[in-house]
Amino acid sequence: MKILFLHGWQSVPGGLKPTYLANRGHEVINPRLDDEDLTRALATAQTEFARHRPDVVVGSSRGGAVAMNISAGDTPLVLLCPAWRHWGSATTVSPGTRILHSRLDEVIPFADSEALIRNSGLPPENLIETGGDHRLADPEPLQRMLEACEAAVRPKA
Repeated sequence: MKILFLHGWQSVPGGLKPTYLANRGHEVINPRLDDEDLTRALATAQTEFARHRPDVVVGSSRGGAVAMNISAGDTPLVLLCPAWRHWGSATTVSPGTRILHSRLDEVIPFADSEALIRNSGLPPENLIETGGDHRLADPEPLQRMLEACEAAVRPKA
């Protein structure tokens, strides 16, 4: 599976989450997104999306907001504690989007993801509660991220 991984604010390519996905046999495209200029970050993400045509887009925190604000067509999104209220203008996501978030997130309120699910008309099970903080960097949320990516591209029965 080809994954476009959009990192969070003040994060860098090659972090724990994209490395976790790559170490499980997936091709991960992980561009550096501009921290200060959202327009540049969106342009980079859109260019990489067009160049690689990924099977799924994963966005972490600010990267989740970036994922929501690019033109991804029907490519599934997996959003990790998406910071959609802070960056960009999108207030909904496409059908099939999965959101992973911790109720203990000290940066982005869990309620923001609940609101995004409601705004988008998604079933409650598309919001996956996992992890003990904003980073979602422990073994259980990493595994849940992998499972969400795989489920997003699995053919419908």
